[in-house]
Order: sequence, then structure tokens, then C-alpha cells
Amino acid sequence: MKNLAILGSTGSIGVSTLAVVGAYPDRFQVATLAAGGNVDALFEQCLKWHPKMVSVATEADAESLRKRLKENGLGEIEVGFGTAGSVAVAIHPAVNFVVSAIVGVAGLEATYEAVCAGKGIGLANKECLVAAGDLITEEAARRGVALLPIDSEHNAVHQCLRGGRMQEVEKIWLTASGGPFRNTPASEFAGITVERALNHPTWKMGRRITIDSATLMNKGFEVIEACRLFHLPPAQVDVIIHPQSTIHSLVEYNDGSILAQISVTDMRLPILYALTFPDRIGSDLRFDLKQLQRLDFQNPDLGKFPCLRLAYEAVEAGGAKTIALNSADEIAVAAFLEGQIGFLDIPRVVECVLEVTSTLRPASIAEVVAYDAEAREEARRQVANICTRAVASR
Repeated sequence: MKNLAILGSTGSIGVSTLAVVGAYPDRFQVATLAAGGNVDALFEQCLKWHPKMVSVATEADAESLRKRLKENGLGEIEVGFGTAGSVAVAIHPAVNFVVSAIVGVAGLEATYEAVCAGKGIGLANKECLVAAGDLITEEAARRGVALLPIDSEHNAVHQCLRGGRMQEVEKIWLTASGGPFRNTPASEFAGITVERALNHPTWKMGRRITIDSATLMNKGFEVIEACRLFHLPPAQVDVIIHPQSTIHSLVEYNDGSILAQISVTDMRLPILYALTFPDRIGSDLRFDLKQLQRLDFQNPDLGKFPCLRLAYEAVEAGGAKTIALNSADEIAVAAFLEGQIGFLDIPRVVECVLEVTSTLRPASIAEVVAYDAEAREEARRQVANICTRAVASR
């Protein structure tokens, strides 16, 4: 029996994980849950799953949730809040496997502490490896902790790597749908609206990750994650546009063989794989090969999508660059979603922040957090500068 801590239980990955738990009650049990500000959804999860502990974003939310739980006969559920609460959920003695699905660096400390505590990790938070990949992977290696990817692309790579040895790998290919603007001329990018950018052709995701998919920054994060998760240099991790999103990723071996992973576009499948590895168990998540009419592939246009180029440059430079890449992007995307800056300003903000970021490697999670804060502050300055120039030009 795997006793799960689900970090980000009210998000899409968390909800899908709970669906998997519900389908296999003899294999999985909910031990603890961590959410952000969606207290109502977490309360409903508590009613259904009876976890031992939960965590929310703020102290006020925690107090409100405690009161509601007590009124409904669930006063025994411990309620924490903030980073300390998420960490406590992740390292709880009842937990032996952690699903890390909090978006952004908010889940970084909890994930790292779970590794230090020897918990198995199902990793759906790519920002953890983008910001602190070396620290997490090194600690996992020291403690013999499995880092099992839940992101569909890395999960696919993990499955394909079972067909050979790492020293035989020539290249990893991460597939990308290309987002909503794959065929949009670059001349139209300046007029892209928030509504258009949020209309992803394949996946239904959160607002930030949907914008990151539109800029291909999300694929850039996945390149960095792949480098660290599979211990490969950037030159051996390529991105290929595959609009059908049928093949989730490929691994090319030194003899020319290419293994591809094909499955339905349903996150329950990679979650199930991570939760049951090294076993495979039966499911009803079937892909109908008869519906497969064609497979198209093309190289990404780094001129149209500079965020992908910036990600390669950041991982190549190393140090705090990848931390700043994520931090600056988060601030820039938020500003775009709020209508403060344009679509093309997102990579401009990120590039300006990267130019002033150190290549020194952080030695601890505390240093990662400090670099993250510095990059966010610089990104806010860049956003403010853009807003000031926009007002002056009117």
C-alpha cells in the first residue's frame, strides 16, 4: 500500500491523482494533502478522503478550515499553512510517497525535504528541477530515493529508457504540440490577446502553464528538467513540434533505433505509471490505433519563440540562470494575464533578468530561494519599465 502526500491536491494533477487513488483503493491511500487558497475544494477532499493532515496557503485559511472540519466531525485532521505546512504534509510519518504538483517554486522546499526524508517522489512540478535540480537529484542519489516523472513528456522518456542503457542513448526528443500559435505569423504576435493565448489546442491546464505553452517556455523548462532528471547535456535533449500530441516523447539510441511512447492524452496514465513503477497494472486508458491517421513533425522556430532559446542558454550557462528563468517568467506571465504587458514582452522581461543574473551555483535551498527573490524583484522592475514606456508613448 502506498500512502500518499499530494502537494497541490486541488489542482489538475492533484485531482487526477485522487481519481487514480479512487480507482485502485487496494493499492493507494491518501495520507496528507496540501493545497493553496482553494479551501472549499480541500474541505470536500477532506470529507471524502479523511487525510491525517492538510495544509493551506495562509493562517487565516487554516483557522477557517479547522473550524469547518471540527463542525463536521473531522477535528482530528491536523491543519497547517504556508511553506512549513507543506513541508509537514510531505514528511509526515504516515507518508511513503509524495506527488509533487504545486505549480512554481512554492513546492520546492516541501519536495526537497521529502527527498531528505527518504520519501519516493512523483514529480509533476517541473520548477523544482528547473530551480534546484542539482540539489534535488544529488540528494535523491545519496538517499536512494526514486524521482519518477509525472509530466507526460518525461514520463514517456522514462518508459522509453527501459529499452536500453543510458550509455547507449544518443538523444532525447521532447515533443511539443506547438501551442495555439504554431502557424501564426510572427508579424501577428504583438497583437496576441490573453484570450487567444489561453486557448490551447490539446491540453486543459492552469493559466500560467497555458501561457508558457503558447510561448514554448514550458518546453524550455522541460528541456532543463530532462537534462537534470536524466543527467544529459542540453545538446542531447531536442524539442520537436508534433501537433497531434500522439507521441509523448522519443529516445534515440546509438544504433539508430528510436523508441516512442504513445498513449491517450490523459494525465491519469503517467500518474498511474509513477505510482506503480517498476510494475505496470491494468487500466482502461486505451489508445485506439485505428484513429491514428498521420504523424507530423517539424523543428521549432526559435525566432518566433525566443523563450525556448532562452531556456537552452540558461541551462548551458548554469548557476542561478535557470532559477531566474523560472522566476522572471512567472512574473512576466502574471503581468501579461493582468493586461500590463504584451505577449512579446514576456521573453523581453526574461532576457533582461537573465542578463544580470549570476552563474554561481546555489549551495542550498535557502540560496535558491534568495536567488528566486532577487530575480522576481528585477522582473517586476522590468515590467514597471515597460508600463512606464507604454504610458509615455500614448
